[in-house]
Amino acid sequence: MLLLHQARAVRSLTASVLRATVVGATTAGMGLLARAAWGIPTALGASRAEIAEAAGDSPRFADGTFHNTQSGGLLRPVNPAALIVAMLSRGQSGAPTGPVPLAVPRFPTVADQLAVTWYGHSSALIEIDGRRVLVDPVWSDRVSPSPLIGPKRMHPVPTGLDALPEVDAVLISHDHYDHLDLPTVRELVRRGSAPFVVPLGVGAHLRSWGVPAERVVELDWGGQARVRELTLTCTEARHFSGRSLARNTTLWSSWVIAGPQHGVFFGGDTGYTPSFAEIGARFGPFNLTLLPIGAYNEQWPEVHMTPEEAVRAHGDLGGGLLVPVHWATFNLAFHEWSEPVRRLLAEAKRADTRVAVPMPGERFIVNTPPENDWWSAIS
Repeated sequence: MLLLHQARAVRSLTASVLRATVVGATTAGMGLLARAAWGIPTALGASRAEIAEAAGDSPRFADGTFHNTQSGGLLRPVNPAALIVAMLSRGQSGAPTGPVPLAVPRFPTVADQLAVTWYGHSSALIEIDGRRVLVDPVWSDRVSPSPLIGPKRMHPVPTGLDALPEVDAVLISHDHYDHLDLPTVRELVRRGSAPFVVPLGVGAHLRSWGVPAERVVELDWGGQARVRELTLTCTEARHFSGRSLARNTTLWSSWVIAGPQHGVFFGGDTGYTPSFAEIGARFGPFNLTLLPIGAYNEQWPEVHMTPEEAVRAHGDLGGGLLVPVHWATFNLAFHEWSEPVRRLLAEAKRADTRVAVPMPGERFIVNTPPENDWWSAIS
């Protein structure tokens, strides 16, 4: 989550400054700092004033920020010293013990009726009723405003953006760096013409990065956009936002992707909320759900679901097949690398829930999900 990203960034930047000081602020040391800071102002996105224009009279916007329906803080009371010790002493438990196996997807000329390709973390390409929707695409090596500082990928991107088939829409759940990536956005703009459908305020970031205004659709919870035969509905999530120290200036969301024959729910990044049952009753049942299972911790239970809560949410939504996301790619919390998927499968077995765990880059038809265990050998 953003707090840990910032803490790691500060720790890394401090180390960089110390190294530069030790060498007497040499040209090499100063060059390192310059490279680390390169592009940060642009990556931070739009100003608070530019973002606020999109809020309008949203019932979720008050006193200059957006708010969750349920009350509760982002963090439970925590001893800062204990948090720092945990960060410094966790070792490599959050990383795999070997290379993560990757697959190279092969796409048909025409999109399938219901298929999914998971690229790692929350990035996925959903094929539904002959259309393609790309969700939370992040192709950069780091999820950070800096190219040198911040959480780094634990596995490569399975394929480059040049290998993507033409997409009909790009959905963004919120503006955190591990879900909204400046270089990826710019490359998608250059390579295609698909609209970016985003929660309120996120469009200001996109426009500041050069995305044509006519390709940006901003929605509040409950808002809908029609893209060809698909109806895209912005739905509630329990999270927060912000690309700098200013939080909650933009809205966060989950998404309902509805075609003539099939329905998909994309959770983005969220804590558990009773709103899932309301979404399921109104828009479900869903043939497929993609729900976050990683980066949870007892210190921030309101904004990241545990694997057990993901299974519960899947049931609330009336989901058919559950595909876990938001794990395996970036080390953003204190749990072991494979703990989320182990806990997910144990709870899914208890609840009799259908789950598919593809390897990064693996494309599959939802009616024939993969069953291979690729993670245990590197856990």
